[in-house]
Amino acid sequence: MASSPLTLDDLVVRDSDNLSSALQRIDTNGVGCLFAVDKAGRFAGVVGPADLEGRFTPNSSVGALLNGKTAALRTVQPVLDAERRPVDFKSPARTARIPIAEPDLRGNELKYVSECVTTNWISSQGEFVRRFEREFAARLGIEHALAVSNGTVALQLALAAFGIGPGDEVIVPDLTFAATINTVLHVGATPVVVDVDPATWNICPKAVAAALTPRTKAIMPVHLYGQPADMDALMALAKPRGIVVIEDAAEAVGAAYKGRPCGALGDAACFSFFSNKVLTTGEGGMVVFRDGNIAQRAQRLRDHGMDPGKRYWHNEVGFNFRLTNLQAAIGCAQLERLDGFLARKQAMARRYVRRLAAFPEITLPAAIPGLTNSYWVFSVIIDFVAIGIDREAFMARLGRAGIETRPLFYPLHDMPPYRPFTRGAAFPVTDRLSASGVSLPSGVLLADEDIDYVCDVIESQIRARRLLRKVAAG
Repeated sequence: MASSPLTLDDLVVRDSDNLSSALQRIDTNGVGCLFAVDKAGRFAGVVGPADLEGRFTPNSSVGALLNGKTAALRTVQPVLDAERRPVDFKSPARTARIPIAEPDLRGNELKYVSECVTTNWISSQGEFVRRFEREFAARLGIEHALAVSNGTVALQLALAAFGIGPGDEVIVPDLTFAATINTVLHVGATPVVVDVDPATWNICPKAVAAALTPRTKAIMPVHLYGQPADMDALMALAKPRGIVVIEDAAEAVGAAYKGRPCGALGDAACFSFFSNKVLTTGEGGMVVFRDGNIAQRAQRLRDHGMDPGKRYWHNEVGFNFRLTNLQAAIGCAQLERLDGFLARKQAMARRYVRRLAAFPEITLPAAIPGLTNSYWVFSVIIDFVAIGIDREAFMARLGRAGIETRPLFYPLHDMPPYRPFTRGAAFPVTDRLSASGVSLPSGVLLADEDIDYVCDVIESQIRARRLLRKVAAG
């Protein structure tokens, strides 16, 4: 739902207006407060939901409330003229939007890219590609890593390298970005969609066990939003049956499962370096393998299926999935700063948890012993029925306040291309999570004040809706 621009008229209320009508405007303007003015239009004070709680009488005037102490949200302030009349306001809604994520390119990115340009090594043959592969593999404790053009083709290349294709089944979670299932279809295999775990939001091992058939050749767990999947349970299902486990770790750089890095747990793992990821190359990805022979085949497939010892001789049909030296140069610079990025993500998550934990209407990401969430995107589940608003309206209000949000991924089983692969199953957990999930701003450049502002606005929305329900109940 698109949100209309916030104006001063959305924020100004007369002190003679009753509190009930003022509350309605607080609810819809998005920033969670109003600037009260007297009969002459002079600024009289700020009204917010927290000021109303405990002393709310719907027919009382705003002016009566202003006899008490009030305070504006710290980043929403009136701009007054010489006569103390509001003429404008200061807010992120008017200055700069708070984005879901944005890259931090303040390290050696420009230096390394400039080196590519000045040396003319801009294609996939440059040294930064090999360096990026070596250093990324070392970070995971894995020997074999291949840089590729994006995270989606990383998944496709992994499937192809294991020989998975027509007649084979690959089990995928219902709650994930479409690239997960698309790549199974790209290699000609049959995806089998299963429900997710209510705590981790990741593929449910019990659902996987129920979906296994003699045609199952791979399981593709997704570490959704940076939360690790239950890899021990999945590997226990896969290993005795000779089933390959390919981690979709596109969102999980820096996440860990029982002290081991996500991406070093299955038979292969795939990462994305899109511009909104913790580590970015703009576009780009990486696929890692445990088996050196499979890695060698993947390298040939990545490079058109060409024989590495005989140029222009093709042993099989391959792809052009290579990463450029320019992108790898950015990746090397980003990798140098990854620990700092991850520390900032953890600090961001702690601040969100501290601010939002008091609201029973909000379910925070589960803190599970032994799992280290990288918090690619900090996402929450909100009880919109309890609040009395639908998700689209809630997100539109935050949009008016200058805050970008996203819904959780839609269930695969709801979308036309993937309905044939659900076997008529029910997906209650995915349905519930997807319908009520919201992703909040989570970039590494997000300042503490930005997080506080986001939380202030969410808090005001919830408090305003509580009071509106109180009014409706009489």
